[in-house]
Formats: sequence, structure tokens, C-alpha cells
Amino acid sequence: MSDEPQQQGWTPQDATAADPSDKDKNESKAPERDRGPESDAETEADTEPDPDEEPAADNDPASGADAGKGPDDGRPDTERGSGGGEAPDAAVPSGDTAKTERSRRPRRKRTGWRRAVPTWRITLGTLLVASLLTIGGLVTGYLLVDIPPANAAATAQTNVYLYADGTHIARDGDINRENVSLDRIPLTVQHAVLAAEDRDFYSAPAIDPLAMIRAAWNTVTGKGKQSGSTITQQYVKNYYLGQEQTVTRKVKEFFIAIKLGRNQSKSQILEGYLNTSYFGRNAYGIQAAAHAYYGKDVEDLDVAEGAYLAGLLNAPNAYDVATHPEKQRAALARWNYVLGGMVKEKWLGATTREALAFPTPRQAKPSSGLSGQGGYIVQAVEDQLAAHGILDEKTLATGGYRITTTLQRPKQDALTAAVNDRVMSRLDSEREADRDVRVGGASIEPDTGKVVAMYGGIDYTRQYVNNATRRDYQVGSTFKPFVFASAIEHHSLTQEGRPIAPNAVYVGDSKRPVQGWNGPRYAPENEDHVSYGPIPVREAADNSVNAVFAQMAVDVGPARVMSTAIALGLPSTTPDLSPSPSIALGPATASVLDMAGAYASLANHGKHIAYTLIEKITKNGVEVALPEQRTVQAVGREAADTTTYVLRGVVAGGTGSAAQSAGRPAAGKTGTAEEDRAAWFAGYTPELSTVIAVMGQNPQTGAQTSLYGALGMSRINGGGPPAEIWGQYTAAALEGSLVRDFELQLAPGADDPPPDPRDPNDPNDPNDPGGSRDPEDIFRGRNPDEQSGQGRDSGPYGAGGGRPGTTPSPVVPGGAPGAAPGQPPGTGTSARPGAGPTAPPLPTAPAAPSTPATPFTSAAPSTPGTPSMAAAPSTHAAPVRPAGSAQ
Repeated sequence: MSDEPQQQGWTPQDATAADPSDKDKNESKAPERDRGPESDAETEADTEPDPDEEPAADNDPASGADAGKGPDDGRPDTERGSGGGEAPDAAVPSGDTAKTERSRRPRRKRTGWRRAVPTWRITLGTLLVASLLTIGGLVTGYLLVDIPPANAAATAQTNVYLYADGTHIARDGDINRENVSLDRIPLTVQHAVLAAEDRDFYSAPAIDPLAMIRAAWNTVTGKGKQSGSTITQQYVKNYYLGQEQTVTRKVKEFFIAIKLGRNQSKSQILEGYLNTSYFGRNAYGIQAAAHAYYGKDVEDLDVAEGAYLAGLLNAPNAYDVATHPEKQRAALARWNYVLGGMVKEKWLGATTREALAFPTPRQAKPSSGLSGQGGYIVQAVEDQLAAHGILDEKTLATGGYRITTTLQRPKQDALTAAVNDRVMSRLDSEREADRDVRVGGASIEPDTGKVVAMYGGIDYTRQYVNNATRRDYQVGSTFKPFVFASAIEHHSLTQEGRPIAPNAVYVGDSKRPVQGWNGPRYAPENEDHVSYGPIPVREAADNSVNAVFAQMAVDVGPARVMSTAIALGLPSTTPDLSPSPSIALGPATASVLDMAGAYASLANHGKHIAYTLIEKITKNGVEVALPEQRTVQAVGREAADTTTYVLRGVVAGGTGSAAQSAGRPAAGKTGTAEEDRAAWFAGYTPELSTVIAVMGQNPQTGAQTSLYGALGMSRINGGGPPAEIWGQYTAAALEGSLVRDFELQLAPGADDPPPDPRDPNDPNDPNDPGGSRDPEDIFRGRNPDEQSGQGRDSGPYGAGGGRPGTTPSPVVPGGAPGAAPGQPPGTGTSARPGAGPTAPPLPTAPAAPSTPATPFTSAAPSTPGTPSMAAAPSTHAAPVRPAGSAQ
């Protein structure tokens, strides 16, 4: 209430009791007043007085009294309020009064989604505070983080490698580093490094926030892990900090790089970077790298060599073509990238660049601490650490790690002794072919995936490439079991519509073109050009008949065969592993270790466990986490066990009979690479899967060579020294342990005897040249004019001829290579319901098991010389082969 005295004769109660009609009159006159241009509906229609808010001044009774006292107020009494006083809202407000009235009205409230949007004042304030905090953080970090002294990585520790029992294998040697001044490093080499790592080094600041954000975005979006670091930041990491991927290290790196950029010149930073960077081969710094890869001082490096070394900084192991010949393509692409950057930055002329040739580095000369098998083991372990993301090369190179491997010293020694006894001791320095001999071997426990023995070469300091892990030699016929396993797994059918099984009959003629393949004509030769005629699958395996397994690959589908091989353990990136009929003959260049892992899956009843060389890793007493070993059912047990059943025959009476020296139940397969450049034996017992390969390589040029004449033999095949090494090693490795037999679950019909051939005296089956026989009948009489591989183009003996007067077999419809009717390309023919034709019964005539007309026989275990149509799983005899036909 106002402190002014009330107007005489009027009280607030009088105003309350006023006639409501007066209020209506005042309201009816309100539009007629001059209320200013801003009032109108904005203040009356859109707003309502808050009932809890103090009334406006013009509604105060005291104010109304004062208004009624105006001396010149000539308004009639009817316009005044009852009680003789003028109503509070009856006066026509002036302009100032209207503005005051509007300013005192309540502000319109924010409703709905507008309440969630900050006002411009809040936004501006937040940005201002954030900017102040950021600036304050940067200033604080800059003041608090000092440039530290060089870290211990500048003189890194060695790593220790141990056998599974804790005994010593090797140390990875002393750090190889020799610092040089920048003026000793050719300008072309400096430019190559800048082109590879930081092309804006001289013009850009020590840090590049945009590059860091871009690298983080590319990493998050799956475009590859990138650091986004400048050369200055990398130098700070190498020399002052470490390789740990932590936020703390990145923050320190950021501020130290800023300070270093202010305290040192660009030339000083580049010199330090080139002297501390890791180039692989235990070489730290550009001078050590020049010696490690090209055997010369850094000032003698040319443009091409400098570009190759610059490319190594990104990932040394990925581009060392001498250590990993299969990475030649990646190394060449990286080299071209560096040179392209030099041309783009005008550091190298385009004409000069076009004239450059790739500078293949020399073979490495590792430290003596890695001699013998130790260096091969260290290299294989390092490869696995990097491949599985456990420790990268640079982190491992800082040293201090204690790595316990899965290798068992007694088995390692047994494998080395077997190689020495069967090959190395027989080498003659006067025999030229013996200089090219190399041996690789690996042995794995099928039920754990642990590598228990590995032979990489004669000596790591003499032969640097690990023959157990290299992927540049064809595996040959050791691939054939994967074809058969895939056939059983997919219930595939022959071209005649019969299920593929151990005793399914194929035509084994050399150079017989495959049927049902719509790609280029393919007619593989058998070993020594031997033609076998109709032959069961398991005898074809015993004799390694190329024609049979090439046809089987088409029947199954090359794509399915490839998928099965990968599931069993071959890397999907294996060179020359492609879906075509030739896949059966092993043009793929998997490593010895890869093949041992795949055969281990067969021994483990189709269960695949990725092999491992690493048991445990610690540093300063803290254990490093290792990936979990997983078991995957690669193929069904029946498929794996039926394959084992067939491969037992290869050892019992086929090309791998030398492996019987193991004195254990065994299954295996021989193989020979093209032009006899490598000979393989891959086999397993229930306890061990072991693969041995003898290879030919020129020690001077590194080119693959044939093994003709090596060890004083006319030729070396898988059934020779490789199988002999396998047998001696397996016997020694399992000595003293209980003899275990295979526990096999065979596919239905796997042990059925092969069908009898047609009786030539059957009146319903004439055998004269003028008779008409089904050209798809594998037992039809052979035309004397038909010779192996002489252009026949249809029928079971070739595509297109057969007997005169016969009708050529129909081509499989669909037009897709390796496709059965109604199936995708490369998928073959399946016996599953609805997937392919039903096999018709094979007509047979009664025949005694020992009849001379039978083209194939099997022997019972107790009487190897007695013909029989049914054989024990582990022993059945193969037909007599011409000399030298073993593979």
C-alpha cells in the first residue's frame, strides 16, 4: 500500500465494490485510446498477468487517486470511477507511461523444444569459457612439460627367447646403431625420407593438428591405422619417450614437439630422426640401415636405394623382400610411392625417375647370437607377434621381453638331427647341385596347435631366409588330400553321377582332359607320363595320379576345394591359390608351417586350431596378454577321417612308404613342385603333424632351381629324403610314448570294395571294335587307336573322340566353369538330396577277386601278396609302377 494519504471519501474496498459495468466501459474504450504503435495484440492477446506478481502501478488505488486530482481534468463524471475518483485505467497514458507499462509486463515464456536450445548468451558464454580453459591448458602444459633426457630406447635391451622348458634359445643381439651428421646423408636420401613421412616438414610447424584429426578419423572409420605425426613428433617419440600407445605419452609428445620446434632447427631435428629411426634387421639409423641392406655407407646410397630405405620406415618387416620374397609386390608399390612423392615435390625429375630400377637389397647378415636354428625361431616368433597384433616391431625392438616358445627342445633336436642325417651329411661341396639344397620342416600337436619343432635352414647366419615360413614354393601333390576331403564334405558326385568315395573309380590316363569344365582345356600329365586306366581313388592317391585329382576337383567344384583348404588352415592370401582344375596339383605356394597346420586339422578329426609358437611373454615381471586359441570345426569328422583312411594307404604301400620307418600308424602324402624345384612329404600320427620340404635355390641369385642330381640322386621326390626325414624324426620325437592308433569314423560306403570291371565275355556287353558302348562307361573296351592324350575330346578317356561311331558325351549345361547343372560356378556336383543326379547302379558281372582281368587289386593286412577286393584301412597294395614314378 502507498504511504500517501488516501483520497477522502474513497477506500480500496470502494474500488473492490465498484460496479462491474464501469470496468466494462473502460475496457470498451481502450481501443480508442492512443496506446502507442507497439502495444496492440502483442501485449494484450499474447500475455496474461501473473496472478502471483505485484500489480502494475496504474492499477494501484493510490495512483488512481492522484490521477483524479488533475486541475484541468475536464472529463465527465461518467468516465470517472465510483466514489468520485477516476478509475485506474481510465486515464489515457502518455508515451512514456505506455513504455513503462510494456516494460513491466511479464516476458513471454519459452515452451516446447525451445526450452532445450541454449540462448545466444549461454552459447557465447560457453564458448568463451571453453576457449579460456583450452588456452589455459595449453599454457599450463607448455610450462609444466619439459624436454626430458634421451630415454632407454636409445640403447634398447635385448630380448630373450626360451624353449617351453625355460632353457635358452637365443638373444636378439645388440642394438645396431651408428650416428652420422646430416651433411653425410645425401640430399636425395633426405628428400626420399621426407617424401615418405612428412612432405611439408620444412614449411609446416612441429605439430599438425589437422593431420592428427584426419588420422584419428581414418582410424575410427576403418581406413587404416594412422599416426598423423610429423617427423618432429616421431623423433620425440623415438628419442625422448617410447612406443607406448597411451594418452599420457601423446600429450607429452605434443608439448615436447612444440618446445623442440622452438629450440632446435629443422636440420637438427631431421638429423636426430634419421639416426634414431628403426629400419628393420636390427638396424637403428640410416647408416646402420645402409650397411644392413646394401653393404655401404650412407653417403654412397643412390636415389633408388634411398627411396627403398625410406619406404621401410613405415613397416620394416612388411617391405623386406630378402626376408619375405612373397612381399615383393608390396615393397615395389611402396618404393613407387616414395619416388612419386619426390617427383611431385620437384625433388626428382620425371625422366630420372623413369630410368630407375628397383634396388633389391642383399641378404642380411645377422649377429652371431642368432646362429644355428635360433635366428629362424626368433624371426618366426617376431612375425607371429606382429601378425596377431601382440607386439609391433618397434615396441619389440625396445627390448626387455622374455618370450617362452612352444618349442620342445628334445623334439627340436630330433628334427635337426634327422635333417643332418638324411640330407646335410650327404651334401658334397664338389657337386654343384648340392649347393642349392635347402630344407624346411615344422611339427605341430594337432590337439593344441602348438609348434613343437621347426627347422628353418642350415644356419641363420649363412642362409637368412626361413625355409619353414617362406611362401614361394609350390606344395605339389600334398594339396590333393584337400580335394578329397572337400568331396566327402560336400557329398560330391563323379561326372557319371556316382558318389566320390575311396573306391570310386576314375580314369587315370596321363594328359586326359578334364570333363565338365567349361574353361580352357586342361589335360594334366601324370608323373613320368604313366597312364593307369580305370583306378580307384585310394590307389590314385597311393600313386599320386594327377589326372584323377584334377577331374575330382572339377567334380567337387574348384571354389569348394579352395574354401576347404582355407578352412583347414591355409591362409586365404596364399599365393597362386585360385579356383581352377589345376588347384588339385598344388600350384599354391603355402609355407611348410601352413601345411603342417592344415594336416593337423585332418589329424584332429576336422577341428582346426591356429598354430602358435608363443607360450608366454613377460617384461619386467608383467605378463603380456596373448590371443585366445580357438577351435573351429573346419570339415566334418567323417570327411577328415575318411581322408586319413585314404592317406594311410599312401604310407602303407604308396609313394610315402619310406615314412614307415616311424614305426607308428601314420597317414601322409608326397608332393613335387613343378620342374622338381621342391619335394614334400606331409604326414601325421595321432600325436604329431609334420611336414618336410627339400627345396632348390641358387645361393648367389636366390632363384629357384631344380633338384636334379642333388645328393647324388637322379631326382629327389617326396617319397625320398623328405619322407625319410619325417620317419626318423617322428620315431625319435615319440620314443617312449604309448603307440596310438587312429580312431576313425568313416563316411558311409568308404570301405566298400571297388566295382568289378565288365566281363568282356558278357553277351550284353560286346568288346569288339564295332560294338556300341556307353562312352561314359569307364570299363568299356579301349580303342587301340586311342593313345594317351592324343586329342580325344569326349568319353572317359578324353574329350572328343572315344570309339569310332560313339556319341560324344553331352556338355554340362550352365556355361560356368566347374558348375553342375543348376549350381553356381565352381561348386561341382553334390549327392545331397536335390543337389544333383542320383547315382545309377553300376552293372557288374560276376568275377573272381583274383581274375587277371581286374585292373586294380588291394591286399589284406596279413597277406600283402594275395589279391582281394577289400582292404584294411592301413594296408593295401598298389599296382607295380614303372621306375621313377613316385612323387
